Amino acid sequence: MKAQIAVLIADDHPIFRKGLRQIIESDPSLKIVAEAEDGESALDLIRRCRPQVAVLDVDMPQKDGFVIAREVRESQLNVAVIFLTMHKDERLFNAALDLDIRGYVLKDGASSEIVSGIKAVAAGHTYVTLVLTDYLLNRRRNSAPAEQQTGLSSLTEAERRVLKLVAAYKSSKEIADELFISVRTVDRHRANIATKLDLRGSHALLQFALEHKSQL
Repeated sequence: MKAQIAVLIADDHPIFRKGLRQIIESDPSLKIVAEAEDGESALDLIRRCRPQVAVLDVDMPQKDGFVIAREVRESQLNVAVIFLTMHKDERLFNAALDLDIRGYVLKDGASSEIVSGIKAVAAGHTYVTLVLTDYLLNRRRNSAPAEQQTGLSSLTEAERRVLKLVAAYKSSKEIADELFISVRTVDRHRANIATKLDLRGSHALLQFALEHKSQL
């Protein structure tokens, strides 16, 4: 049996936290190993419980999500962080990605997206709530050199199929199932695509796929 993904959740609203726990624990592949109501406790529990994924409310007492994420990075703690927020704020979104936040989910969509988000970041991928896709595209347009926005002709047909499914927010396992190949083969294709297109950073492949979705 495949090991469960260990998850920490942190939010200062007990009712929301309870609902979030119920949604996450409804999936047998996920396990809540710790729960916190403030940022200080969340950081302490991340250090002690070593979850694979930490789902953090951006706005919490004592230490907010950004402070925790910065300390996680500086301490080189091996945990993928997902931000939960009510704010559709592009400035905050970019600040989060600059801190290598792997997931960004709006609270009003958490009930339908949080499980997929946890699985994606646990597998080493990026997950961004669908309504914020434009933020990813803007981020790439503002930061990537022009030559990185081409290069699709260098991809094999198999790599283009994988990239198209990445743009549809499919996980490596979902892509493998759809294309009838192994997860290892999917991950190899992803790595080859990133090399050919000179894409660097945990978010670059998804950004590129979204921007060129119509060409795939």
